[in-house]
Amino acid sequence: MSHNTFGHLFRVTTFGESHGVALGCVVDGCPPGLALSAEDIQAELDRRKPGQSRFTTQRREPDSVRILSGVFADDRTGGVQLTTGTPIALEIENTDQRSKDYSEIRDSYRPGHADYAYEAKYGIRDYRGGGRSSARETAARVAAGAVARKVLPEGVIIRAALVQMGPHAVDRSRWDWEAVNANPFFCPDPESATFYETYLDEIRKSGSSVGAVIEVVAEGVPPGLGAPIYGKLDADLAAAMMSINAVKGVEIGDGFASAALRGEENADEMRSGNAEGPTFLANHAGGVLGGISTGQPIVCRFAVKPTSSILTPRMSVTRDNRDVDLVTKGRHDPCVGIRAVPVAEAMMACVLADHYLRHRGQVGARV
Repeated sequence: MSHNTFGHLFRVTTFGESHGVALGCVVDGCPPGLALSAEDIQAELDRRKPGQSRFTTQRREPDSVRILSGVFADDRTGGVQLTTGTPIALEIENTDQRSKDYSEIRDSYRPGHADYAYEAKYGIRDYRGGGRSSARETAARVAAGAVARKVLPEGVIIRAALVQMGPHAVDRSRWDWEAVNANPFFCPDPESATFYETYLDEIRKSGSSVGAVIEVVAEGVPPGLGAPIYGKLDADLAAAMMSINAVKGVEIGDGFASAALRGEENADEMRSGNAEGPTFLANHAGGVLGGISTGQPIVCRFAVKPTSSILTPRMSVTRDNRDVDLVTKGRHDPCVGIRAVPVAEAMMACVLADHYLRHRGQVGARV
């Protein structure tokens, strides 16, 4: 299987399967001299790991990370572990696999999953939890994102939140970033978070699932990141978010809503600012114009479909082309969008780190 690497100068290669011995990543292109410890990475992984509430899969994985290479500490560094500029290998052991849960579907294709597509392409598939197509792979991305945050200039803040579950969107007038880590949904609206508890309990108890919309915002990003035509920052962001499991749509700024606006409404007007640049009066473009960052907050939103692992029988076929009705057993997220929040932050960090290094390489240390 090819295409397990993303990025240009800041390059991330992930490896491993849902029910394999371990998964992880290799981060190549990280500059030397950055303080990096396992604790830095673990803090991000702990936000994504499963089994933290009744609203996520009950698979119990500690997601403990080990740094295998790329860092060094001795008396010359003051005992602080610093990156060396060489590849950083990170490993996360799998400890709570239940492969037997999937034995009944080894010869059947789960509707809505990648089972058929994988077998059609490779002639073989790991049916245990989806193998490489499992959302468990995103743990490696979150680990890489923690490294990427170290690369970015001081002052860049990346945060994400769940802004819609099923048809129920948050009330943006009640938006509170402090609330995001105070509820199990990463929701910025405390009242909506309370509603989601009852709503998702009903979905979960019925054996069904529901989709979500995630919004990720990067503030403090300097202007100038990205390149016209084939190196657009928003194009790379869209590709990164679209690569997350179960994501079926991505928008930057107002996105699809901008199609309903007139030109007078959509243009982000400007007034004279200071030495750092003009003052923007709106941010319909989501912080990117012509594929290049403007210095405004970069706003990206994506839609996560309902997980296809549900208890309601669904029509499908077997490998030998027989009709079958399938019920997907095992431990699954009733709303996979919840744990996509830290993944979104990680992918934003990786893309920005890559473009930051690319910008420095082309025009020098202007940011």
